[in-house]
Amino acid sequence: MTAANLHDGQMFVPMLDAVPPIRRPRGRPRRRPKKLHADKAYDDRALRIASRVRGITPRIARKGVESSARLGRYRWVVERTFAWIHRFRRLVVRYERRADIHRGFLKLAVCLICLYYI
Repeated sequence: MTAANLHDGQMFVPMLDAVPPIRRPRGRPRRRPKKLHADKAYDDRALRIASRVRGITPRIARKGVESSARLGRYRWVVERTFAWIHRFRRLVVRYERRADIHRGFLKLAVCLICLYYI
């Protein structure tokens, strides 16, 4: 968790390094995803290089060149999940000052969403 006034691109590399191993049916778990889909806010040469160094193919819309409509088929999953989480008012308006309490409520909300939708 970061401050609200921090640009998302500044936490891009730490977020890539924090991705847990991806389980597969057989063999070793993959350390990183194969592709990364992002919108125009992440259109930066350094961010593209950082993802390629880690073996991730960046699929980032370019400013002024591509429209974000092509990413829409992947982006709706994220937006839908945010909409499900925003049903819990305590997470929309953050009342807790401590990050561990907020993270606990977030985990509880995700458990309830999985229980209800899956």
